[in-house]
Amino acid sequence: MNIDEFQTLLQPVTNRIAGKPVDDGLASELNRQFPPGGDVYEAIEAACHQAIADGWMCSQGGEGRRFGRVIEASAETAMLSVDVVDLKDIVGPHHRHPTGEICMVMPVTAEALFDGKGRGWCVYEPGSDHRPTVTRGEALVLYMLPEGRIEFTGL
Repeated sequence: MNIDEFQTLLQPVTNRIAGKPVDDGLASELNRQFPPGGDVYEAIEAACHQAIADGWMCSQGGEGRRFGRVIEASAETAMLSVDVVDLKDIVGPHHRHPTGEICMVMPVTAEALFDGKGRGWCVYEPGSDHRPTVTRGEALVLYMLPEGRIEFTGL
């Protein structure tokens, strides 16, 4: 699996998101169309684990918080950037989502939670903010940012 193949694997998801409001309705639609246990979700999750093992994903940071931008926003990704983080029992840096954030939560530890949410999709609306928090173990989070926009606040 390389970056181009990974982008192709994500295409059904980015196509589904294209032009939709970034809100709870989108989270419901993604959980319905690409549910945990479904072919697309499982293929993306397996590809993330393989890419991390191969060293080209989550190559920045250190123990407990590894991260990295995988794909820049472009017409091919419906103007969504794609990042993946590997977090373990941590509260991450505070940031804002000027255009929203679409997250695919993939617990590595079965009971791990990302911001209180388990396996599946969650969406943060434009203008929202948070400290990404993983409790009860380790989780991968693939997140897509419309126009690649994120603002780290230093709070």
